[in-house]
Amino acid sequence: MSDVSPTRYCSYADFGEAFFRAAVTEDRIRSAIGSVAGKPIDFGPIGVGPGRVAQVTAHGDVGDPVVRSLAHDEVVFTVMLPVHLEFQLDLAVDKHRFAGELVVPITVHARATDDLRIVIDVTPPAARDIRMDLKAEGLRASVVQKAAGVDGEVKKFVAKYLAREVANPEVAGLLEIDVMAGIDATWERLGR
Repeated sequence: MSDVSPTRYCSYADFGEAFFRAAVTEDRIRSAIGSVAGKPIDFGPIGVGPGRVAQVTAHGDVGDPVVRSLAHDEVVFTVMLPVHLEFQLDLAVDKHRFAGELVVPITVHARATDDLRIVIDVTPPAARDIRMDLKAEGLRASVVQKAAGVDGEVKKFVAKYLAREVANPEVAGLLEIDVMAGIDATWERLGR
């Protein structure tokens, strides 16, 4: 009895879809987007609140992404990037400290091009979609947090920062696969 399964043929369309789903997986997206994990986030001072007289300075890092495939006709994933920030709000007469845990959602589409490349299209995060749990050190800091609009400014900065990081050539190079080059290299090895 043979362990070899008989060859089953399929349509080109079925092959293409199966190829995409096998080539672009949660693990591969996690690896590509995960290249921003562990990177430090440092910003500030930036002005916040009325008249932008208050200054925020923050330090933190990006955690490991959580990737989930979405049930969709196309190959689409949602990526949740955790971000931890410690920051200080300087009011010139007083300084307040905060700690923030953010979850930044990113949508990732695997797209086909007519020159046989797979392009991983990353939709940058919008500040309004970022979830943030901000803890102020002390009651006064809690009141100041609301008055200065710290939450919104921090979300805006984190959204811009991560959009830049994902567009970074180092990361962008991981988000494109030249299928034809791989096929050519395989045929070349077979011809030797």
